[in-house]
Amino acid sequence: MKHALIVAHPNPDSFNLTMARAYETAAAAIGHTVVVRDLYRLGFDPRLGQAEVPGPHGFTPGDDVLAERALIGDAQVFAFVYPLWFYAQPAILKGYIDRVFGMGFGYGSGGAANTPLLRGRMMISFTSSGAPEAWIRQTGSWDAVRKLFDQHFADVCGLALMDHVHFGGIVPEITAESVQACAAEVESAVRRHFGPAEV
Repeated sequence: MKHALIVAHPNPDSFNLTMARAYETAAAAIGHTVVVRDLYRLGFDPRLGQAEVPGPHGFTPGDDVLAERALIGDAQVFAFVYPLWFYAQPAILKGYIDRVFGMGFGYGSGGAANTPLLRGRMMISFTSSGAPEAWIRQTGSWDAVRKLFDQHFADVCGLALMDHVHFGGIVPEITAESVQACAAEVESAVRRHFGPAEV
């Protein structure tokens, strides 16, 4: 099974990149292939160009978008790792989704409604925030993230939404033991959702 692991954090030594490495290690341990798309290190341009917007005269995806689609097009799992900033994904990830998962890849035209093009594939997310998870849930922010990104994105593309693991209260002085415990949770989620069924 191939996983497209899409990561969005400017600091290569961040908590998020550590969780992404834990994901990659866990997937490799069960014999799966992982292609990592570290958006900041790639220098991905999140700006949707005028020619890329579908219209009556068609549209033309950029060469970088076509390259990404070719690279991740056969993935069975799309895994997203990112921090919540203002209770949404970083702009670079939103731009990646707009450009890469747009018309012709995530969905196609189908008369009165768009047609999902990624049916039979799966999606999983791992996020972090400085605010505690309980506070995020109490304020309704968690429901908003789940509805506006997870469920909507999965529905438009036809993805099976497997899980969204959130780590709240992540602060710069987090202990190494806490980071290790979170990484173990990521590894457990990978085994649980994608590992061989236990008999």
